[in-house]
Amino acid sequence: MWLASRSLPTTGLDEYKCPHGLSSVMALGLRCFRLVHPAFCNSLAALTRPVSEVMLKTVSGRQYDHGQYVACAAIPTRHFATKKAKAKGKGQSQTRVNLNTALVEDIISLEEVEEEMKSVMEALKDNFNKTVNIRTSPGSLDHITVVTADGKLALNQIGQISMKSPQLILVNMASFPECTAAAIKAIRESGMNLNPEVEGTLIRVPIPKVTREHREMLAKLAKQNTNKAKDSLRKVRTNAMNKLKKSKDKTSEDTIRLIEKQISQMADDTVAELDKHLAVKTKELLG
Repeated sequence: MWLASRSLPTTGLDEYKCPHGLSSVMALGLRCFRLVHPAFCNSLAALTRPVSEVMLKTVSGRQYDHGQYVACAAIPTRHFATKKAKAKGKGQSQTRVNLNTALVEDIISLEEVEEEMKSVMEALKDNFNKTVNIRTSPGSLDHITVVTADGKLALNQIGQISMKSPQLILVNMASFPECTAAAIKAIRESGMNLNPEVEGTLIRVPIPKVTREHREMLAKLAKQNTNKAKDSLRKVRTNAMNKLKKSKDKTSEDTIRLIEKQISQMADDTVAELDKHLAVKTKELLG
């Protein structure tokens, strides 16, 4: 036979040679098994152990003229997200919630919450138009609050405001002369860079020239008013969340969680609108 006539390499298996063909086949099979055996065993070990616990290394060996595989313990490692990966994940848009307000109206009225948030936005717009404006008008003084003996009153409720010239506003306090001093103080502390003068019950309010310092002061005032609007918005959000907590006993956690996310989403959208209007106003003031 060909197998019997072929000489096997000297690998320490010469003792398996015999004149019979069957013995030669068995010897060759045993030799092949010993070649495959280390890799086969270690493959099983890799399949039955966590990758973090076992690491296979190949070590060159000359004894059997083949690669020998040994298993050695590896230190468990934990991969943390890098700053670059976090920044990339942060930039991705999150899934938005769009609940049907009619389905949750028994729990909370999302329409009312939305209206309250819109009113905060509209109040800031009105504030920008009246007080944070390069061109001062009689309406700019309407919002000024005067502290009187009867409480806090708007200036236009106790005085008649008119524009005498583009550079001068008059406030007639004849109907409430006792509030003249308080009105002067309120105008001076309004943050509009106004320096009123008084003649009896008539308050003269010169309109300051539009200087760079005046523009910067108005831009600073616009930012302050925007921050106040955000504070009002937080109160609206907090009140809505507190009202929602009262329904946790009779509403599923998943539903509560979705409504909370919807309210937070509405608040975030309103904050974005506030910041947008502030940016437009700042550009208008500073150029």
